Amino acid sequence: MDRDTIYSTPRTSVPPFEFNAAVASVFDDMIHRSVPMYGEIIRRQAQLVQRCCRPGTRVYDLGCSTGNLAMALCRLMPAGSFEMVAVDSSRPMLDICRKRLKDAGRFDDITLMGKDIRQVTLDRAGAVVVNFTLQFIPPADRDELLQKVYDALMPGGMLLFSEKTIHADQELSDLQVDFYYRLKKENGYSELEISQKREALENVLVPETMESHQDRLIRCGFSGIDVWLKWFNFCSWICTR
Repeated sequence: MDRDTIYSTPRTSVPPFEFNAAVASVFDDMIHRSVPMYGEIIRRQAQLVQRCCRPGTRVYDLGCSTGNLAMALCRLMPAGSFEMVAVDSSRPMLDICRKRLKDAGRFDDITLMGKDIRQVTLDRAGAVVVNFTLQFIPPADRDELLQKVYDALMPGGMLLFSEKTIHADQELSDLQVDFYYRLKKENGYSELEISQKREALENVLVPETMESHQDRLIRCGFSGIDVWLKWFNFCSWICTR
């Protein structure tokens, strides 16, 4: 994978972050260096999808990016054993995902959809995965999206999602952010890169507290809610219907 150096050069003005061709080309390096335990999240989510996948149901990956979950699932499950719809609004991301699937000979297993996830019709869902995507959706639209996910899930279906969060207590929030930036430095990002990326994401990535997420899940009707992984201000949930 190409190394992420997008924010390594000083800029007089940092434009808002977007999932364009430049980001897509370094996305895998970016996310592995920026999201703690990203590989573990994808690995276990693929295993959870395999566990709950039933004939006649679909798997949805909303915000599939370059297809890391799809590739993990293909490694676990034989061709023709599942039906997956992978959605992303970024054409460059989908182009990379498409090439990976084609190279792996698994393009027929997965339908790629270039669309805003808020506009996707969901049906017969056995599992829905939403990784670090809700945070880029306007907060006012998040309830409606997760309600649509809940309504589409078959009995026993599962929502798996991950988010960057904030803490209601400012002191704890600052502590979490400090350790997150420490992680980024340990993974090779400079102070300049961290600062410029933070500026680019301001008002683009809007995190919420864990309590806000869990209140929304309860409002939508989920009966089983569990945080299965947490690292400071990063969380992954399992939610069952």
